Amino acid sequence: MTTRWVGAAAVAVSAIVHLSLWFDGVKDQGTVGALFVVNVVAGLVIAVLLVRWQHWLPLLLLVGFGASTLGAFLISASGSLFGIHTGWSWYAWLAAIAEIVAVIAGVAAAAREGYLNRR
Repeated sequence: MTTRWVGAAAVAVSAIVHLSLWFDGVKDQGTVGALFVVNVVAGLVIAVLLVRWQHWLPLLLLVGFGASTLGAFLISASGSLFGIHTGWSWYAWLAAIAEIVAVIAGVAAAAREGYLNRR
C-alpha cells in the first residue's frame, strides 16, 4: 500500500508542475496547452484511484502516465513536439524525476501485490 502512496504522490507532483506551467503560458500554445490540461486531470484522477481502488488498473494507468509524459517531455527537449521545444529547467527536472518514480512505483506495487505473477 505504501508503494501506491508513493506513486500517487509522484503523479500528483507531475500534475501540479504541469498545472503551474499551464498558468505560466503553456495554455497559449495550442495543442500542447490542451494536452497539459489532460495531463493535470489524468494525473489527479490516477492519484485518487491509486489510494482508493485496490485493483491492477490504477497501477497500469500510473505506469502509462509516467512513461508517456516522460517520453513526450524527452521528445520536446531533444527536438520538437507539436512545434514546441523545451529545455531542462528545475521544474522539468522535478517533473521528470516524479515520472520516473511513478513508473518504478507502479511496477513495484504490481509486483508486490502479485499482479505480475499471475497467469
